[in-house]
Amino acid sequence: MRGITKLLQGACVVALLAGATPAFAQEDTTSALLLRLKEKGILTEAEYNDLIARKAPPAAAPAPAAQPASVATNPGTEPQAAAASQLDDKRLVRMTSSGVGMEFAGVTVKFSGSVNAFYTHDSPDKRTTGTTVVGGLANVGTQNTSAIRNGLLPGIFGVDVSTNQGGWDVAAHFGFYPGVNSNSYSGNGANAPGAPVALATSGIDARQTYLTFGKPHLGTLKLGRDIGLFGSDAILNDITLLSVGSPGSNAGPSNTSLGRIGIGYVYTDFQPQITYTTPKFAGLQASFGIFQPLGTLTGGAEVNGTPGFQGKVTYDFTVDKFSGHAWLSGISQKHDGFGGTPSYTGSGFDIGSKLTYGPLSVLGYYYDGSGIGTTGLFVFSTDALGRKRDSNGFYGQASVTFNKFTLAGSYGESSLKLARGEINPTLLRKNSSWVGQARYGLTSWVTLLGEYTHTKAEAQGPNSAASNTLAIGSILFF
Repeated sequence: MRGITKLLQGACVVALLAGATPAFAQEDTTSALLLRLKEKGILTEAEYNDLIARKAPPAAAPAPAAQPASVATNPGTEPQAAAASQLDDKRLVRMTSSGVGMEFAGVTVKFSGSVNAFYTHDSPDKRTTGTTVVGGLANVGTQNTSAIRNGLLPGIFGVDVSTNQGGWDVAAHFGFYPGVNSNSYSGNGANAPGAPVALATSGIDARQTYLTFGKPHLGTLKLGRDIGLFGSDAILNDITLLSVGSPGSNAGPSNTSLGRIGIGYVYTDFQPQITYTTPKFAGLQASFGIFQPLGTLTGGAEVNGTPGFQGKVTYDFTVDKFSGHAWLSGISQKHDGFGGTPSYTGSGFDIGSKLTYGPLSVLGYYYDGSGIGTTGLFVFSTDALGRKRDSNGFYGQASVTFNKFTLAGSYGESSLKLARGEINPTLLRKNSSWVGQARYGLTSWVTLLGEYTHTKAEAQGPNSAASNTLAIGSILFF
């Protein structure tokens, strides 16, 4: 290696006499020179990598001395060195400063993801005529069920590609959500009811495909498919996002459980949209957009002539050990009706706040709507005659953390009212649940969880049902 180093020093002298900048005074020139020596066979691959690793960061280059006329007029030397330097820099691949990813040629590619699985034991209410609740989320059946399943989150694999072009921050995101459970591919695609039989397979839910562009002082425009605005903070701050909550079907699980969907908030969903988000001013930020108009799952086919509208305002603050996140969002969409039913506009709002002081965190949330339904957007939003039903709900939760161990609990309800003049005694009146949860941070990626959930459904008439669920498992994020 000493012989190689001497040879390198000699090569630097030759470069200097040829009119190039001194090799050790400019990092890019050194890199280009080392690359040439490797390409000529003077340096082996191992020697080249070792010298690149050992090369110290460059000091500030001294002011160039006057060059002899014969050197200064040597044509093409400096442009060739600059071109080689730029080519070498474009070939260089670096790790991103955070996360899992790489940077090259001005482009950043990042990968993120999550995997989870839980042993879930569910004890349903015994099936009788008195347990029929249409839209109820408590399980009813003849016997207990066991499953190895996903929780509220399926698996996640996200790819982000970003760069800056002409002063604009430009990015694309692709989100793929594979599950661990086999499904039947009927109904709702990759999240269809489960099919736990031999030779079955799970599905991949492509929930996110969107592009963004913007500038720090102008804000950001998003176009594509992503999570909605109304109700998004409710689910993203819910403790059951990391676990199972109310399981839904457990005998044949799909790729997701319910968590607290329909039992404290209406599911925000992933929707095609064009959304603008402002820069953040003193902790305040706003988003608003137009959305693909949604039909009703419980009514006939709709063809709607206007888009849906959603908006959200958030406020974040930190004072010493005290921090907070508050939000207010709204939704409005006109439905043109079907089969002679009248048109109507479904609208609603939600408000919530999460406050944290040291190891203690508390959250309160409330929503109210008319013609937006319950559980999912525009599910049970009208009766058979197209008359709107009102709905509302809330949940509260608290958690305390000791080192890597967290204890958390929550209670929530979602209520649905009959339309004016409607008589429907078996229709859902209220879904509610209690959740108790314990978490342990095994590593920065892996969390172990245990959870108990009691779910109850009550009809407009006397019917009701209740079920109990125990879940134990783990979730990983990277």
